[in-house]
Amino acid sequence: MPTQPTPDYAALTRLLLEPLVEDLTTLTVDREITCGGSKIWLRVAFDPKDKGRVLGRGGRTLQAIRQLLAAAAQMVQQQVHLDLYEPQGSRPREDRPTLVRERS
Repeated sequence: MPTQPTPDYAALTRLLLEPLVEDLTTLTVDREITCGGSKIWLRVAFDPKDKGRVLGRGGRTLQAIRQLLAAAAQMVQQQVHLDLYEPQGSRPREDRPTLVRERS
């Protein structure tokens, strides 16, 4: 039985995320293959202001992307994990404004 070619998960992820990101130069997709090629970790970074579009309402857009990647991986007996990261040089979490509520 001939083996099926392994999908290019990084390219597929980039194809799915490009319409959601305003500045394509901030979009990076890194791939790591572990467990003898059976597990693939994808790490995605983009401008934090695009986070709402990438996640979607209630995380539905991101979940749909993960399901597409999982379906592609299942065809060749692999597992794909997608993680989101903030790009280098973005503001640290401590500098972001926080909501402070006072109790009366």
